[in-house]
Amino acid sequence: MQRAAAIIGSAIFLVIAPGTLAVFVPWYLTHWHFALPLFPLARVLGAALIGAGLPILLDSFARFAWHGLGTPAPVMPPKRLVVTGFYRYVRNPMYVAVTALIAGQGLLFGSVTVLGYGAIVWAGFFLFVIAYEEPALGEQFGDEYKRYRANVRRWLPRITSWRG
Repeated sequence: MQRAAAIIGSAIFLVIAPGTLAVFVPWYLTHWHFALPLFPLARVLGAALIGAGLPILLDSFARFAWHGLGTPAPVMPPKRLVVTGFYRYVRNPMYVAVTALIAGQGLLFGSVTVLGYGAIVWAGFFLFVIAYEEPALGEQFGDEYKRYRANVRRWLPRITSWRG
């Protein structure tokens, strides 16, 4: 039952948080109308960011429920530290993925407004991770998180996976 609750909770949180940040707000700002490209390969780069960001986001959410037995939401945090999948390369794949989805839409639809919004969202993620998430994970998972944190970067992925 614990895993089922984690899967349902993660699915609900996926729709509410990333759904709002990376789907609803960019749609509200652009109505997914294609303006002139911001530069020659902007649409290609935007599509690539969206194509890369979506599977990373979905996989990361699934791992929270399946391996962590919890959700990304602070009200139902994981019971185990998740260090599989994309978490072997970067500590915050969900935030990186959401930022990639927003930036991808800004480039795809030619919207400087969406790109600016994406920068604000990323700054919010950065502050949240520094002020709340890392201290909370350090307290909850102790030395396990300290070792993970020492080997896997916060935002820029490793070239090789960490095998902890």
